[in-house]
Amino acid sequence: MRLLLVEDDLKIASFILKGLKESGFAVDHAADGEDGLHLALNEPYDAAIIDIMLPKLDGLTLIEEIRRQNVNTPVIILSARRTVDDRIKGLRTGSDDYLTKPFSFSELLARIQALIRRASGASESTSLAVGNLTMDLLTRDIKRGGKKIELQPREFSLLEYLMRNREMVVSKTMILEHVWNYDFDPQTNVIEAHICKLRDKIDKGFGIKLIHTIRGAGYVLKENV
Repeated sequence: MRLLLVEDDLKIASFILKGLKESGFAVDHAADGEDGLHLALNEPYDAAIIDIMLPKLDGLTLIEEIRRQNVNTPVIILSARRTVDDRIKGLRTGSDDYLTKPFSFSELLARIQALIRRASGASESTSLAVGNLTMDLLTRDIKRGGKKIELQPREFSLLEYLMRNREMVVSKTMILEHVWNYDFDPQTNVIEAHICKLRDKIDKGFGIKLIHTIRGAGYVLKENV
């Protein structure tokens, strides 16, 4: 999953970026509101984390503008402002959640995961399944036929994207947009390499293959071609 972080405090931004990347997210960072707005309007994100007090363009104006331009990316506001009125004002701009500073990373991560589940229409579910392949989004446990499978963070993120789009062909461009950063070099064979690793871990030893290559189009996760 791909996230946008708009935060001018470099210490806080570094803390969040490190935690999110270790959790398997692709994250783009903007240090001011203008750069954040540009990214939010021009790149596809599964969720955005936006501070209120930003240089050049404040966070509330940023959120109002992306909503005015019909960008529906789920947004979590980060703010040192704690009053009820501040929270109400933030939510009325079009944000989906409001988290006050200081905060624990585990709470931020849980809220991001909840936002993404709601946006995908799976607000009550904390797991994904395709055939006998299951993924627990909270514990990050992956099993196939009861056998536990260990994945690296980027492999997990790639498999999660495929499972959320089960039975739909996703192109390499779509995968790059949602699993890697926007400035990643599309000429590398990183996707093919990660798909190969996933096949070794997900399909090897099972009679029914789940990961399929659709020549000239991309990849699809389904029980039958």
